[in-house]
Amino acid sequence: MRLTRIAAHIAGINLLASLCSAEVPQSSGTDALIDAMIAQRTYHVAISPDGNKVAYVESLNDASGVPSEDSAVYVTDLKGGAKKRVRAKANTDAEEADVSWSPDSHLLAFISTAGGNGQAQLYIGGGAEGAGGNASTARRVTNVKGVLASPRFSPDGKSIALLITENTSRRLGPLAPTAPDRGLIGETVVEQRIGIVDVSTGAMHFVTPADMHVYHCAWSPDSKHLAAIAVKGSGTNNYWIAQLFTVDVRTGSMRSIYQPPFQIANVRWSPDGNAIDFIEGIMSDEGVTGGNLYTIPAAGGEAVDLTPHLQASIMSFDFAGGAILFTQFADGHFDVGRMSTDGTGSKIIASFDELISDGDWPAVSVATDGVTSAVVRSSFAHPYEVWAGPIGSWKQLTSDNQSLQPQWGGGRNLHWTNEGMRMQGWLLAPRDGGQNGKKGMIVSVHGGPASLNSPGWPSPQVAALASQGYYVFLPNPRGSYGQGDDFTRANVRDLGYGDLRDIMAGVKEAVRTAPVDEARIGITGWSYGGFMTMWAVTQTGMFRAAVAGAGISNWQSYYGENEIDQWMIPYFGASVYDDPYIYARSSAINTIKNVKTPTLVLVGERDAECPAPQSFEFYRALKRLGVPTQMVVFEDEGHRISKPAHRRELARRMGAWFDKYMK
Repeated sequence: MRLTRIAAHIAGINLLASLCSAEVPQSSGTDALIDAMIAQRTYHVAISPDGNKVAYVESLNDASGVPSEDSAVYVTDLKGGAKKRVRAKANTDAEEADVSWSPDSHLLAFISTAGGNGQAQLYIGGGAEGAGGNASTARRVTNVKGVLASPRFSPDGKSIALLITENTSRRLGPLAPTAPDRGLIGETVVEQRIGIVDVSTGAMHFVTPADMHVYHCAWSPDSKHLAAIAVKGSGTNNYWIAQLFTVDVRTGSMRSIYQPPFQIANVRWSPDGNAIDFIEGIMSDEGVTGGNLYTIPAAGGEAVDLTPHLQASIMSFDFAGGAILFTQFADGHFDVGRMSTDGTGSKIIASFDELISDGDWPAVSVATDGVTSAVVRSSFAHPYEVWAGPIGSWKQLTSDNQSLQPQWGGGRNLHWTNEGMRMQGWLLAPRDGGQNGKKGMIVSVHGGPASLNSPGWPSPQVAALASQGYYVFLPNPRGSYGQGDDFTRANVRDLGYGDLRDIMAGVKEAVRTAPVDEARIGITGWSYGGFMTMWAVTQTGMFRAAVAGAGISNWQSYYGENEIDQWMIPYFGASVYDDPYIYARSSAINTIKNVKTPTLVLVGERDAECPAPQSFEFYRALKRLGVPTQMVVFEDEGHRISKPAHRRELARRMGAWFDKYMK
């Protein structure tokens, strides 16, 4: 039973959050840094197929505490000229997203709420017109009630495929705040469907049925079919069992051509129309993609692994310049590579010790020539900005975040071995670089389990900790991306055991190679990192303080509380009803009496992935056992804490907790 669903408890939870807010110690320097980090610009980029223009969505974040719904679409001509605004409605700010170019590079499609009432619609505008710093106003194409996403022009330029969830204002997915459970439970499922929009007339029709949820789709070269990753049932829960389908655009018929043993993502149709390629591997949240690159005949048949011995994780790929252009994470660095369409002749063409992305995930937006491209770059030293040009020779297009300067020392790639496996992580130094004596260190464990800590511009929480004089250790233990598929699956049926040993071995390496005070080590994490934090303090007395965000304290009760239980089968091998022991074995609540570490517990009130009762279970046990603890529930937040005021409070509380018990 979820405490967040019971009215009698909700008022108490909200009261707890508001009462605790007044107790947060504040430092003007740290507060200013946190506010600046929250208010920074972020981007999503798309280069035109001809390679002449870059479109990007620029977020207009607000650190005042009031969530900003404003974002803007800009176009920059790479041959010269200032950036130009593309507006859905003249002189109106709105939430805009998901830019996509037409094949001839003349039109730009995007989603905007400019029509009012918060309802997003599809708009199409010119990508090059306009003068005086403004492009022409885009025209509204759709009149839909619901949530729209991911517009993609057909190769013939006549149609746009659009993902639509009808009759809802709430974005689906486990990261968003979950809707209240009321009435008859589990009988009504809202699906995301593919709608086809006629570019010339705006007429739209659905091509996938009302009982099928589509996560991703891609056009065939002849514009007559779509490849789709889809599943019947809840879109929030069933990503982990989705299949690969082909969809006939004219008739709407769907044909399953592949039922994967693990998860698949990033589907693309080959240029000759004969094959469909995708990434497959054991993954976590939708969009957090990593694995090997596979191909399957478009007519159906056997899927073939094009990267069977890869000691890295493919993050994204696309067909361009007669080849496959891919990004991968390998032992701490991001590579951009090229391989032939049959998987032979793979070659790394550029490598970076920084984060290279399209704004969402490690990826490169590449033109038809396979060379000209656009990316969002960031590192421990430089915040997010848009860059474009030939791969690896990009030139900076934006400088909106130039006022942000690191309030910490450098970050270095740290390697160690444990139990015969090569490990990698990052050690971010405090501002003085450790020159003024030994400093405490905070271990920040990533979510997942399948994910990674990257060398990109840090989160407000990590930035605040480093600015307060701590080393921050960002490990990639077994279960992470970056060392191959076997490494990513190495914590299956072993959650919390081998990966914790890897982290502790990494802590020893950090202490050996940097002026870290081994008597002042703390730990934090969110989601799976929150579980690892809860688990770690029951397994070792190494940590002086801990902050567990959206954690999991009891895998057995968690199985029936969360809205994404399908992800658990690949990791545990069976349901909790068929193998309760394997769930109990990794449950921190069963070794809770070992805890001596002061632990702060944080969670979103409406978290679907790691429901608040998991945090309550841990917090109340610590209270009963007399372990120093506090708990904060962020009102109306889901798994991702998104409101600026809450993000600020989260970062401040973390810093204050570690300062209290580690300085």
